Amino acid sequence: MAPRAVQREDLGGGAFVLRHPEPLQPHARCVGEWLERWATETPEAPAFAEPADAATQPGGWRVLSWRALRQQVGAVAQALLDLNLPPDGPVVVLSDNALDHLVLLLAGMHVGRAVCTVSSGYCRLAGGDFGRIHGILQALQPALVYASDAAIYAPALVGSGVQPVQVYSQGAEYVPGALPFTQLLAAQETPAVMAAFARITPDTHAKYLLTSGSTGHPKVVINTHRMLCANQQMLAQTLRFLDAEKPVLLDWLPWSHTFGGNHNTNIVLRAGGTMYIDDGRPLPGAIDKTLKHLQSVQPTIYFNVPRGFEMMLPALEADEALARRFFGRLRMAFYAGAGMPVTTWNRLVAVCAKVREEPLWLTTSWGSTETAPAAAFVSWQLEQPGVIGLPLPGVELKFTPNGSKLEMRVRGANVFPGYRHNAEATAAAFDDEGYYKIGDAGYLADEAQPLQGIVFNGRVAEDFKLTSGTWVSVGTLRLKVVAAMAPHVQDAVITGHDRSEIGVLLFLSEAGRALGAEAAAARVREGLRQLKAEHAGSSQTPVRALILEGPPSMAAGEITDKGYVNQRLVLQRRAADVEALYAASGSPRIITP
Repeated sequence: MAPRAVQREDLGGGAFVLRHPEPLQPHARCVGEWLERWATETPEAPAFAEPADAATQPGGWRVLSWRALRQQVGAVAQALLDLNLPPDGPVVVLSDNALDHLVLLLAGMHVGRAVCTVSSGYCRLAGGDFGRIHGILQALQPALVYASDAAIYAPALVGSGVQPVQVYSQGAEYVPGALPFTQLLAAQETPAVMAAFARITPDTHAKYLLTSGSTGHPKVVINTHRMLCANQQMLAQTLRFLDAEKPVLLDWLPWSHTFGGNHNTNIVLRAGGTMYIDDGRPLPGAIDKTLKHLQSVQPTIYFNVPRGFEMMLPALEADEALARRFFGRLRMAFYAGAGMPVTTWNRLVAVCAKVREEPLWLTTSWGSTETAPAAAFVSWQLEQPGVIGLPLPGVELKFTPNGSKLEMRVRGANVFPGYRHNAEATAAAFDDEGYYKIGDAGYLADEAQPLQGIVFNGRVAEDFKLTSGTWVSVGTLRLKVVAAMAPHVQDAVITGHDRSEIGVLLFLSEAGRALGAEAAAARVREGLRQLKAEHAGSSQTPVRALILEGPPSMAAGEITDKGYVNQRLVLQRRAADVEALYAASGSPRIITP
């Protein structure tokens, strides 16, 4: 690890800038340079793998070496050139993580064609409501759309108003004009591929990623090759072990998001490591696939969202052999996407301590889709969650007063140039000094010692005032509520905007639903009493709660693929529940301390 380092520059009026004293070192011109390197230097080493067909190879993996990956990327890149696609249209993928998906993304980027993965959930909504995916396709205007299976994904394109080339790994023969992915793989690479590769500049658009905003019209974030390559260099200067030991990942995080698609995948690409694509998910039943894969894969780095770690814990705590295998080679366990409840943190540390002497290095980072994504990183051992790190080399982080908080803003080579075809949103995203207004708040854990790191202080836009004029920090309070009611509450949505009291809408976890209604209410009441005892102030003390029926809806956008609840959207969709929570009549659904 690189030693901790930070410089502070005071700007006056309570504002200041933090930056890393070490400059950003030279980095790759484009993503494809990593692939070219490892295909030459370690051609037979395993690069990426996906679960094999259970009928032909139970429990096995279909593995692509770096040589085989480069060969397939070259063939598909040639096929893309041969199709003479419209010059500005991206290659869009609608399905989940898989080897064909990866090859197509890398092939597009190898010849300067922007690529975009869209969350597969938009194409699999009950009742065939494709309005959201149609809006996304109209915004992207793709030249080519790929999906794994035509039977599942082709219906989503009907009536979309776009007419791209369609490619499917399965079922292309049933869609008029569609091409099988095998046809792209069969192309013979010519010098045209490397000629196109040579024309790529650091400012060439590599990817488009969609913001997960609460409206049906997400913004399209431009990710350039410079952003992606610079960000990996920032991480490599901090995580020096990446250049000393090839990382091995077992990873489910969706490539439609920057965490899985940029941060994790690009770590493997830059370092020449190996990624096993996990088809499990942090959902009841689906987590079993992840646990099964851990029987054959020992990761050296493991990335997940807090909800994912929480769902793995019962198996790790009950099965010492599984825990010993999981933690055996693990250099780093990393969470992001949402705040980590302290109860989950403590259980992970405890189960690791039972099976090995070396303490678990549980860490996190901070950033966004617009920052490629890492802007700050915790490169030291923490005792508990809350700190989000210090600026990476090449990153400047400005803190500026905003209401009762310090709003954080980011500048560096990893920051995006703007939103595609949206000059108004782009202009609004930056201040007059070129800092990206990320929308998060933070403060120094120790004002006298900046090396102790930055504490995340919620989203500026999520926070609200009570009628008393007191500000409520939604992100901070949400974590406290979940921790106080663990393990029976999966997530909490904070209410109270323009009201005199804080309330909470609660999504129960599987353990909470198993309690039954009366016992679950008693557990929530106990948690409210605990919060009241710990916090006398009105801004930290919910006085009423309401348990929502069922889990948050991924189809409606209440929860993202990563398991993070969209506070604003839940409040909009559950407005009747909010009203019930504050009803003067005293509904029997309301739980109080």
